[in-house]
Amino acid sequence: MKHRNHTTIHGETFEVPKYIQRLDGDRVQGWQLRFGEWKLFSDFSNDGSGAREALRQAKAELADRLAKLPPKTGMKVDVASRKLSDLPLGISRAERRRKGRQTLQFYYQVTYPVFGGKPANKQVYIATENTLTREKQQVALAKSLAMRAEGERQFREAKRADQVGDSKQMKRALRDA
Repeated sequence: MKHRNHTTIHGETFEVPKYIQRLDGDRVQGWQLRFGEWKLFSDFSNDGSGAREALRQAKAELADRLAKLPPKTGMKVDVASRKLSDLPLGISRAERRRKGRQTLQFYYQVTYPVFGGKPANKQVYIATENTLTREKQQVALAKSLAMRAEGERQFREAKRADQVGDSKQMKRALRDA
């Protein structure tokens, strides 16, 4: 998991994981956990442990949530309003004329996320303008939907495994500290 160094207004420097933000206002000072339901861990304590203990508590809560909650994938779930076709998310229809050929070829362009890399762009051939039928379009669309669903499934699994690994790493660090 990504960490950054943060220096409080009192001059203390901490290594802070993503999903935890520092709040240093007039009325509130503490660490805010922003994964799942937001929660504030205040610096105020009777024993004077302050920001260090509040951050430790926020990290422990984050580790628990990472292990339990589904990952934030960042994937779009709705089709953009500007999309002109009625095709599902991540699928568009394209055509091209091959070099030296007179007939058009039709295919579906399928895009899906790849964990840790650039999105994948695959093509599913439909037919030429001479052989195009509704059945061929339906078969190619079904294949495209399956390809997109499989790509999304693999992405979610990889994202979940990474999140669970982050949770275990944070719990080990908290235990060893």
